[in-house]
Amino acid sequence: MMRAIPGGPFTNERAIPDFVLEKMNARYGLDQPLYIQYGKYLMNVLRLDLGPSYRYEGMTVNEIIASSFPVSAMVGGIALVLALLVGIPAGIVSALKHDKWQDRLSMILATLGVTVPNFVIASILVYIFAWQLGLVTVGFWEGLSTAILPAVTLAGYPAAFISRLVRSGMLEVLNQDYIRTAYSKGLSGRRVIYVHALKNAVIPVVSYLAPLTAGILTGSFVIEQVFGVPGLGTFFVTSITNRDYTTIMGVTIFYSALLIGFNLLADLLLAVIDPRIKLR
Repeated sequence: MMRAIPGGPFTNERAIPDFVLEKMNARYGLDQPLYIQYGKYLMNVLRLDLGPSYRYEGMTVNEIIASSFPVSAMVGGIALVLALLVGIPAGIVSALKHDKWQDRLSMILATLGVTVPNFVIASILVYIFAWQLGLVTVGFWEGLSTAILPAVTLAGYPAAFISRLVRSGMLEVLNQDYIRTAYSKGLSGRRVIYVHALKNAVIPVVSYLAPLTAGILTGSFVIEQVFGVPGLGTFFVTSITNRDYTTIMGVTIFYSALLIGFNLLADLLLAVIDPRIKLR
């Protein structure tokens, strides 16, 4: 699909002499038929070699991923922890206080978290904490101290979605016969909720965590642009505009591998949580 777009990785606003362009294409093998390029690329991928970047001189795609993914993973990891710490308790409270003010307030906040774009949340957080209060710096990367605001922004949508999943799961589970049996045996409400009910209510959350984790760890271009985070999402989008074929393919393969791995892990966890699922 990228090869069908007019232009190439070495075409830009400045006119390049044809003989220079031909030499550049020959150096990277772009003058060969597409099926030959594709076959060679697949052989290199089998050796875990994702090729050189066409736009970042002297850098390979492996080096780009190795340098930028830890940054995105740091921000995404913090965001994932925040989403779970906020979303699961909020969903439990909403289910236990069904149709009360706590439930309505939680669902209003969850609806806002799902519908409000993350760049709007990012702008509000920057205005309050960076511009007005001066508590953080924005626009350049300083490590963990500058990862908090983008992580909070990234956690907004998944926290809201997780709370809705937990709420609906808890409401369904609390009406089951085995929950009434547990209460009739004299078990405490806390034990019934956290040992018996929550275990089944979080099954949809575990399924949702697989694509969420893969997506959130590889970064968000919008958030990384707003906060100046040099993460993988920024490289991925700029490689599309620059027609950097190898970087586009390499990041896509890397993301796909993460997605498959986390989906497999989620399936294994579901087999542990839900005894009705058997691993054979």
